Amino acid sequence: MAKKLYVGNLTYDTTEDNLVELFSEYGEVLSAQIIIDRDTNRSKGFGFVEMADGADEAANALNGQDFRGRNLTVNEARPREDRGRGGYGGGGGGYGGGGGGYGGGGRSGRY
Repeated sequence: MAKKLYVGNLTYDTTEDNLVELFSEYGEVLSAQIIIDRDTNRSKGFGFVEMADGADEAANALNGQDFRGRNLTVNEARPREDRGRGGYGGGGGGYGGGGGGYGGGGRSGRY
């Protein structure tokens, strides 16, 4: 069964091909993705590698290892909803954040 790995602490010039080359030593790499900041168009310093097999071996062997001058963080990727974000925030606020909604200036006369 395919497994996706999180790969962190990458140099900003690491490419997806670099990840494929590194991880293919442990099994078949199905995909490699470097996460890019949409504002700066630069790498965020982490990515994901999906492997058909050998993912556990790759994670055990490469976690903490030096790659291009940095110690990698490699572990099984977790789904977005499991990252402990809490479930609040994120959407811009639902209560009065938009400046409208509850009467504006007329409230002071009621109390």
